[in-house]
Amino acid sequence: MAETIFDPNIIKDQNLVYKRTDHMKEKALSYCPGCGHGTAHRILMEVIEEMGIQEKTIGVSPVGCSVLAYDFMNVDMQGAAHGRAPALATAIKRLMPDKFVFTYQGDGDLAAIGTAETIHACNRGEHITIIFINNGIYGMTGGQMAPTTLPGMRSSTSPYGRDEATMGHPLRMTELVATLPGTCFVTRQAVHTPGNVRKAKRALRTAFELQTRKIGVSFVEIVSNCNSGWKMTPVKANTWMEENMFPYYPLGDIKVPEKID
Repeated sequence: MAETIFDPNIIKDQNLVYKRTDHMKEKALSYCPGCGHGTAHRILMEVIEEMGIQEKTIGVSPVGCSVLAYDFMNVDMQGAAHGRAPALATAIKRLMPDKFVFTYQGDGDLAAIGTAETIHACNRGEHITIIFINNGIYGMTGGQMAPTTLPGMRSSTSPYGRDEATMGHPLRMTELVATLPGTCFVTRQAVHTPGNVRKAKRALRTAFELQTRKIGVSFVEIVSNCNSGWKMTPVKANTWMEENMFPYYPLGDIKVPEKID
């Protein structure tokens, strides 16, 4: 009887269903446990890997938690001043139109100090992808109220809850930019469940593919949690997000081209 040779590597390969993309650097994420940034990073890099565009991609990360992206994403990255990522991305794309250019921004950056850059880049129809992480708060700098903080939501600068009469209404940036003729694809997704991760990844893939059509800005919002800023456990933060963030920021495509190839 022939001797059976056991090769553990063969068994390991047969059981492998998921692995780390090489486009993420071999560095432990420094985000708070349960934060959606890490998942968003991963699926973004998976899209770039699957499209084979690593050498053609340039990302722009400004101030806030998103500034850490260059520590983890294994693509060319540029740092931008607070809120100015769309302006810098515009310059990069115009100088190197064959590159795939994206910004990776939080709500305090994109919807506050960067409102003008965001609106005007979308209105001009720059051929870039804007990735917008919305957790309804300033996460890195102490949990202050952001433009996206919900009515009645408490923060370090609205300890009694956001009062719309004195503090204004939350900005629905995704609906706002969808009205501009320069945007071609506008969607809102999440990454807190496997099903939502798959949808978000498809949206990112669509956004990058549309850059080759040169028909305007693709804007992908990802509603996320901030369990540290919200003072919740990761599980409770996800539940709170579903019960409070999603009704105000409903998930799904808001604007799509007439035909997506």
